[in-house]
Amino acid sequence: MKKFSTAACIFALAVPLGALAAPAAAAAADSQANCGFLDAAPDQHIVVRGDTLWGISGKFLQHPWCWPQVWDMNREQIRNPHWIYPGQIVYLDRAAGRLRLAQPVGSNTNGANARLSPQIRSRQLDAEAIAAIPSGAIEPFLSQPLIVEQAQLQNTPRIVATQEGRVYLGKNDKAYVRGDLADGAIFQVFRPGKPLADPDSKAILGYEAMYLGDVKLERSAATADEAHTFIVIRSKEEMGVGDRLLPTPPMPIMNYVPHAPASPVGARVISVYGGVSHAGSNQIVAINRGSADGIDVGTALELYRFGRIVPDPTDDKRPVKLPDERYGSLFVFRVFEQISYGLIMQVTDSVQVGDVARSPE
Repeated sequence: MKKFSTAACIFALAVPLGALAAPAAAAAADSQANCGFLDAAPDQHIVVRGDTLWGISGKFLQHPWCWPQVWDMNREQIRNPHWIYPGQIVYLDRAAGRLRLAQPVGSNTNGANARLSPQIRSRQLDAEAIAAIPSGAIEPFLSQPLIVEQAQLQNTPRIVATQEGRVYLGKNDKAYVRGDLADGAIFQVFRPGKPLADPDSKAILGYEAMYLGDVKLERSAATADEAHTFIVIRSKEEMGVGDRLLPTPPMPIMNYVPHAPASPVGARVISVYGGVSHAGSNQIVAINRGSADGIDVGTALELYRFGRIVPDPTDDKRPVKLPDERYGSLFVFRVFEQISYGLIMQVTDSVQVGDVARSPE
């Protein structure tokens, strides 16, 4: 995971973060009305290893994704996650309606209203800083292909032959590839999986890709009818003839600023990653909305069970739709044009294909 600048201030000593930063410029969709505190919210929470900003906020807020607002910081300021560490105390200022950060009892302070001077943060502290979300659950999915669209699938290079005597390839084996490499040298190998269809339009939005490993170009084809030679440099699963190649993307910077979508979104869960039918907290699902629909990284959505249509026994059994029931939240971390992947956060029920994911209310 890419680290951020180590020259930044440590916020502590019960100083409101809003006093050290400009007031948050919340998006129109992020109304303060959505960010109420729980009736039974505690007065304080001592930060421990393994905590996340989302998890801590869930102890205080009705909607944990609201934490950038209640810390009174705008998106640019909150992008650097290295500002809260184990041992510090988060407490609820009920009068101001804000969360504040304090040093533990016994720290060297000069009074509750003392002004802190910026300090240089060490790399060791950076490593100890808590994450915004459980990042370990999504790291494998950040640089590996998850979705391949129809046009992209038709034009990707493919393995046409294996090293003599090999049916499937492993590390250090040779693969012979045909197709346009577009000057690339390092590629990910994938196998097209099941098609992902929109539950409403029934249109195929893309294909889920099974990541198999990485290959490196050893020798480019000398003529148009010759294959390129690749060496397998990492093998996660066996790969063979027919498997496809995609250029290895740059590792993204994991800056996660949760926010409601800028415009209303109504999506459906179209797949649970791994081919299972149900999922729980910290598992991955795909939804049928993407960048074309205004979804971006950090979009927070609420999960609902799609209301069944049942016969009304009191009205000659005429069909009536039951209301959708909210049971959890979803945090979008990777976005394609028509599909997005999200991490399931707190849920009170299992997530199923067909469930609704929509803008927070």
